[in-house]
Amino acid sequence: MAVAQAKQDLTEARIAALDLPKGGAWANAARADALARLRAMGLPNRRDEYWKFTDPGSLTQAAAPRAALFEATDEEPIFAGIDRLRIVFVDGVFDAAQSDDLSLAGVEIERLSDAMARDIHWAREHYGKLETAGQTPVQRPLAALNTAFAQDGVVIRATGKVAKPISLVYLHRSETSDAILHHVVRVEDGAELTILENGPAAARFNKCMEISVADRGTFHHVRAQGRDHERRAATHMFARLGEESVYKSFTLTVNGVLTRNEHVIELTGDDAVAHVAGAAMGDARNDAFHHDDTVFITHDAERCESRQVFKKVLRNGAEGVFQGKILVKPGAQKTDGYQISQSLLLDEEASFQAKPELEIYADDVKCSHGSTTGAIDETALFYLRARGVPNDTATDLLVLAFIDEAIGEIEDERLAEDIRVRLQMWLERRRRG
Repeated sequence: MAVAQAKQDLTEARIAALDLPKGGAWANAARADALARLRAMGLPNRRDEYWKFTDPGSLTQAAAPRAALFEATDEEPIFAGIDRLRIVFVDGVFDAAQSDDLSLAGVEIERLSDAMARDIHWAREHYGKLETAGQTPVQRPLAALNTAFAQDGVVIRATGKVAKPISLVYLHRSETSDAILHHVVRVEDGAELTILENGPAAARFNKCMEISVADRGTFHHVRAQGRDHERRAATHMFARLGEESVYKSFTLTVNGVLTRNEHVIELTGDDAVAHVAGAAMGDARNDAFHHDDTVFITHDAERCESRQVFKKVLRNGAEGVFQGKILVKPGAQKTDGYQISQSLLLDEEASFQAKPELEIYADDVKCSHGSTTGAIDETALFYLRARGVPNDTATDLLVLAFIDEAIGEIEDERLAEDIRVRLQMWLERRRRG
């Protein structure tokens, strides 16, 4: 009883620190439903099964912890060399002056608050729907909090093959900012869309993205989190895939005290494909680093394919977590599900916790999972050293090779190469001190 009361008190304190946004009738109803679900669940604590490896305290407390501002003056922003449509948020608020014109062939883009103020809008059938479905069988109260209280975001509807990526840029300008953003994405039948995300966003960041991909639609997503040292973030990607649709997402994380990235994906149409990948590089030398990838993929159709590929490189007491599950429902025959999580620990202080899961109710499937944790390959290191490569440089080369399997999940080679070059720059800068 005491634990339940403590969760209730924590939840009410968090709610009291926020203002419930107002919109049209459907928007208000969606927010009220999310608020009721949040109160019924309560915010998470370490006793919850899916939070036992990660302390959510700084994500659930009423006030955001302070995070010093970080300016990367020694390099241009990631994706700067890519032709893209930029949508900029500063501490969680849309900045029209820094954003591009939102008009682009094959796609409709609006600010979330504008869409939710209208009684008739396509987003009405999508806002909060995938988040609600994603609460079963695992409760995700931080996502419910987001649906209830998100003040800003965008709604994006792709009706054709969009010529260039939509780039969501998150700038951090206040040491105490507490940003809550919610994006809704609809990819129509046969359409194709790429979303890029980068930047720290705020001292504390809570973001949800709901992605509905119709039959034969294609959705690509590439995200770079960092390089702010003191930021904290909890993100959710909820996706539902139709027949012969494709969903591919990659996330790079560098720095940050605490990052929790969740993916909840339903394959509901036959022959759908979902690939989720991530790479994290954590160094807790100057501050804490805790990185958590939590993934839940449900196969509910025939001949679908899913891939989970996650790599973490950890040193100086950095902590990594991976929780990944593949659920194959009855009738989801010919499922092909693959999951791998690997960590490279560069010293004895770093740690990695993994919880891979398979739950299968069909008899004609091909599913596998694996998780490994280890030190750098001494044989490979010796080989490079014997050929005159300095120890630090040789270590960095092996780190890049280790991570590259995850980067290889990015289909656009321009974006993949941008990630590789950026990682190499960061490693070289670390060597120089």
